[in-house]
Amino acid sequence: MMNNKYSGLILVFFFLLLACNSNFTPKPRGYFKIDFPEHQYQTFIQADFPYTFEYPTYATVTNEYDSTGQNPYWINIDFPGYAGRIYISYKGVNSSTIYKIKTATGYKDSVVRNSFDLLREEAYKMTYKHSIKASGIVDSFFVNPQGSSGVYFYVAGEAATSKQFYLTDTARHFLRGALYFDATPNSDSISVVSEFLEKDIKHLIHTLKWQN
Repeated sequence: MMNNKYSGLILVFFFLLLACNSNFTPKPRGYFKIDFPEHQYQTFIQADFPYTFEYPTYATVTNEYDSTGQNPYWINIDFPGYAGRIYISYKGVNSSTIYKIKTATGYKDSVVRNSFDLLREEAYKMTYKHSIKASGIVDSFFVNPQGSSGVYFYVAGEAATSKQFYLTDTARHFLRGALYFDATPNSDSISVVSEFLEKDIKHLIHTLKWQN
């Protein structure tokens, strides 16, 4: 009887020993499955705006608040279901922007002419400021069907933005766009949504036209 008892204990100990030495494979982190709608579009057009384009039916457009009153054509394209937003900014080539400069006697106005070279340099600077968090940035030149040209930026890694671009006719119009997410930057969790919205960004670029 005692021998059977000891034999059972030894058997249990043997199995525990094997379990402790076995390889453990952790379960990979998972994310919620997202069901995306079909890509369908509507036209953004306002009489006073210098540009028009097509944007998704599952997005909303709002005017960007500008306390200076210098940028009436800045808008936001919001994707409420995905915590995403495309910031659209616009400046006329060779238009002027007034900046407040601090001096020893207070602030004074400084007028800067928005040359094409300055606007292009600013677009690159705004994108590459994310290089601290990004694992890589790739820029790609393009020309849309209407003859306007620009650069598309792919921002990889844990940066707050994943895609940016600018579009211009180099003579009168300069439009810049940047996709951001209202969430902690995590390339694993937002990459699927970012890839889905990339088609919408490229459709916007493809359909954008200048109105004057």
